[in-house]
Amino acid sequence: MVEIDKSKYNVLFKVDTPKDIRNLSLTELKTLCSEIREYMVDVISQIGGHFGGGLGTVELTVALHKVFNTPVDQIVWDTGHQAYPHKIVTGRRDLLGTIRQLNGISGFLKRSESEYDAFGAGHASTSISAALGIAAANDVNKTNKKVVAVIGDGAMTGGMAYEAMNNSGMLKKDLIVVLNDNQMSIAPNVWQISKYFTEMISHPEYNRFKGAIWDLTGKLDDFGDRIRKVAARVEHGIKAIVTPGMLFEALGFRYFGPINGHNLPQLIRIFEQVKDLSGPILVHVLSEKGKGYKPAEGHVQRLHASTPFDKITGQAIKSAGTPQSYTAIFGKALVEIAKSNPKVVGITAAMPDGTGLDFLQKEIPDRFYDVGIAEEHAVTFAAGLATQGVIPVVAIYSTFLQRAFDQIIHDVALQKLHVVFVLDRAGLVGADGPTHHGTFDLSYLRMIPGMVIMSPKDEAELRDMLFTAIEYKKGPIALRYPRGSALGVKINSEFNKIPIGQSELIKGGEDIAILAIGNMVEYAKKSAELLLEKGINAEVINMRFAKPLDHDRLEDIAKRFDKIVTVEENNLIGGFGSGILEYFADNNYKNSIYRIGIPDKFIDHGTQSELHKIIGIDPNSIAEKIKEIYNNKFSTKEVVA
Repeated sequence: MVEIDKSKYNVLFKVDTPKDIRNLSLTELKTLCSEIREYMVDVISQIGGHFGGGLGTVELTVALHKVFNTPVDQIVWDTGHQAYPHKIVTGRRDLLGTIRQLNGISGFLKRSESEYDAFGAGHASTSISAALGIAAANDVNKTNKKVVAVIGDGAMTGGMAYEAMNNSGMLKKDLIVVLNDNQMSIAPNVWQISKYFTEMISHPEYNRFKGAIWDLTGKLDDFGDRIRKVAARVEHGIKAIVTPGMLFEALGFRYFGPINGHNLPQLIRIFEQVKDLSGPILVHVLSEKGKGYKPAEGHVQRLHASTPFDKITGQAIKSAGTPQSYTAIFGKALVEIAKSNPKVVGITAAMPDGTGLDFLQKEIPDRFYDVGIAEEHAVTFAAGLATQGVIPVVAIYSTFLQRAFDQIIHDVALQKLHVVFVLDRAGLVGADGPTHHGTFDLSYLRMIPGMVIMSPKDEAELRDMLFTAIEYKKGPIALRYPRGSALGVKINSEFNKIPIGQSELIKGGEDIAILAIGNMVEYAKKSAELLLEKGINAEVINMRFAKPLDHDRLEDIAKRFDKIVTVEENNLIGGFGSGILEYFADNNYKNSIYRIGIPDKFIDHGTQSELHKIIGIDPNSIAEKIKEIYNNKFSTKEVVA
C-alpha cells in the first residue's frame, strides 16, 4: 500500500484532467510541476518503476496539455518511459501506486487504459510513424485534430524514426514532432542566438510577413524569383549556422530550437506559436533526465528504472542473499571467453547494462559495439562481421529481437553465417507487461532453416551453452534465458561443450514423461516431486534444445510412455511443444502429447510468479494438470490456461 501525504500538495490534487491545467495561472503551473516531481518520488520510491525519463518531461507534459486540446488533439508518446507525468495529469494520479503491478495501470501508454493515450507502445521509435498516420487520417475523416509526437533522443537512433520523418516531409501533413533531447549540450552563446532566432521564425507576425513577401515576389516575374532564391539562401544559411537542425530541414521539417525543456513559459509560448503552422514541424527540446531529484541527477543511469529505493539517497532497496541474475552471469562468462578468443565481439542495441554487455564494455571496450536502438542494423552489422571470421554475440531482449526478424532470415540464416544470438528476458518478464514479454522467440526462431536454439536450466548450463554457441561454426545459433535471478547452483571454472541437440535425464520414472526446456526444467522437477507424493512417478527430461530435437531421446520416450507432457515458457503455437508434436506426427507415433505453456493471448503485467500462477505454469499448477492427464480427465491433447 502506497502512503502519500496529500496535505503537502496544494495544486496537484486539484488537477484531475488536462482541462484543469488550462485553468491554472503560470504561477500555479510552476507549482504543479514541482509537485508532480515530488509526487513521483513519493510513489515510485515505494514501488519502483521507470523514473528518470519522467522527471525530465514534467514541464514539457504540462506545456503540451496547457496548449493543446487533449484528448481531441492527439499526443503520441514514444515508448512511455517519459510519460509518467502524462499519466498523472490525465486521470491516473491516484492509480500511480499500482503502476506495473497486477491489475494496476501499465508502465507504458495503453489505448484501452485512457482516451488520452493516443497510441500504445513499449518499443522505441514508433511515435512519428503513428502520429503521421493520425495526421493523414485528418484528411480521410475531414477532421482538424492537432497531432504531436514526443520522441526521445535515444529513440531517434532507430531507423524507423527517420523513415517516418522522410515520409512526413513528402506528405507534408500538419504534424508537430517534439524531440526531447536529454543528451545534447549547447554552449551559452549558441543558445542565446538560437533562442532569439527560434522565437523570431516561430512568431505568427513573422510568418504572416514572410507569407506576404512571398506572395508579393510571386507577382514580380523573374525579378521576384531572384529575390525569393536569395531570401531562401539567407534563411537557410542562418539556420545552418545557428541551429543543429539542418538534417531535419533536409527531411522536410521546419526546425525550431533548441528550447530549454525546463523553462515552462518558453515551452508554452513556442507551442502556442507553432500549433497552427502548416506542414511538418520539429521542436527541439533540451531536458535533463532525473531533473529535480539530486540522486537521479548524479546517477550514471539517471535512475532510468528502479526497484523501490530510499527517497533520501536514491539507493535501491535490495534483498540480501539473492543469487546473481542470468544477465550478469552471461556478461561475465562472455568476458572470460572473449579474453581467450580474440575473434569474439559483443553487440547491443542501446542496452549494455540490460543485457550484461557492460562487463565486456568495461573489460575489452574495443570489442564492444553499441549500435543504438537499431535492432535491424545490429543483426546485419553482425552478419557483416561474421563474413570476415569474427564471432559476433548479439545480445538483445527477446521481445526486441522480433524487430529484426527479416534480418535474421535474409542476412544471417540464408548465408549460414555464424552469429550468436543471446536473448535476455525470454518468457514472462513481469512488470513491463505484454510489450516486453519474450513469449514468441521459440516460435519465430524455430521456423528458420539452419537455426539452432538452446535454453539453459540454470546458470551453470547457461555458461556452457554460451561456450557451445561460440564454438559452433555451422551457422546461426540462439540462446535464450529468463529475466531475474538464477538458481544459485555451483558454477564450474571450466567451460564444457554441449553436443548439439543432446538432452539430459533429470529424473527417471515410469508413469508419465515430462519434457521441459529452459527455466521450466526446475518447475518440472518440483512438479515431479509433488506428483510422487500422489503416487505418480514422472520422468523429467531437460531437452536443452528446441531445435534440433534429441531424436534418440524422443524415440526412447515414445517406446516407454503412452502419455507425454511438454512444458515451456513460450507461446504454445509454434513453440517447443509444437516441435515435439510435429516429430511424433511425422514419425507416425501414436503417443498422446499434452502441451503446457503460454496460451494464445497477450499476457498483462504483474510479477513473474503471479503471472505463472494465473496462466498455470507454476509447479503446483503443472503438477495438478499432469495428475489430471494421468487420470484421463483431459479430453484434449492441448493444455491451455
